[in-house]
Formats: sequence, structure tokens, C-alpha cells
Amino acid sequence: MTPAAAAPPPCPLCGQDGGVVLWQHPQLRIVRVTGPEAEHTPGFYRVIWQAHVAEWSDLSEPEQLLCMRALTAVEQVVRQHLQPHKVNLASLGNMVPHLHWHVVSRFEHDPHFPAPIWAAPVRPMPPALHSHLAHTLPLADAAMARIAL
Repeated sequence: MTPAAAAPPPCPLCGQDGGVVLWQHPQLRIVRVTGPEAEHTPGFYRVIWQAHVAEWSDLSEPEQLLCMRALTAVEQVVRQHLQPHKVNLASLGNMVPHLHWHVVSRFEHDPHFPAPIWAAPVRPMPPALHSHLAHTLPLADAAMARIAL
């Protein structure tokens, strides 16, 4: 007899919100990432597809359009309210194979810049940046809640 294969771990994006839910649609949700993941990266949002699919090509063309419209809307809110130096968009899924996009506000003096946010921080969060984000994140969150697709 061969041993039974271990069951895959439960999907964290199926079983949890993935952050603070700011906007929901039957097919996707927009969250601001919190906790250790966002400690050095405030202004980190996700667009998460509600159904458990792993790849972009699992979506129909109308679903892809809806997801891209949401991703574009989140980027626009981030640019308007947080005014980052750059916005990084990523859909990796290596660790969590559930379709989701990262929308990451990048600032020239953030703890990781110019390296990816998953690299080791090279400096502490500058107090001025921390103050800026403390003021602007609630405004961005409120604007996310008003997104109309």
C-alpha cells in the first residue's frame, strides 16, 4: 500500500478576508493588507477574486475585464490619495495559489525602495512618510469603499 497523499493546506484567501475589506462585489473584493505583511509597506492593497481559481486564464473575458477595471480603480485611488513615487502591481500566486493582485504604494524612502517589498528592509520607515500615510490612508480607504465599476 502506498501512503495517502497529504491534503493541501487550506487556502487563506478562501478562509479569510486577506486584509481589511473595503469593497465587495459578488466576484471580487478589495482589501487593505494589514499585520506583519504591511508593517513596512502601508498602502498595500489587494484585489482578490472571490472564487478559488489559480490562474488569470481561468477567468472568462468579461471576468478579466471586471478584475482589470477593479485593479485600475484601486491604482487610481492610491495615486490620487497616497501620491506614491511608483505603484507596483503583481499577481504571483506562488505561496497562495488563489487569484489575487497586489497593489503596492512605493515611496523613494520606504524601507525597501528600490527593491521589492519582499526583500529585507534597508532603512526604517521615515517619520515624515509615516505621518503622511497616517493622514492619507483613511482617505484612500474611504475612496476604495466608493469605487463604482
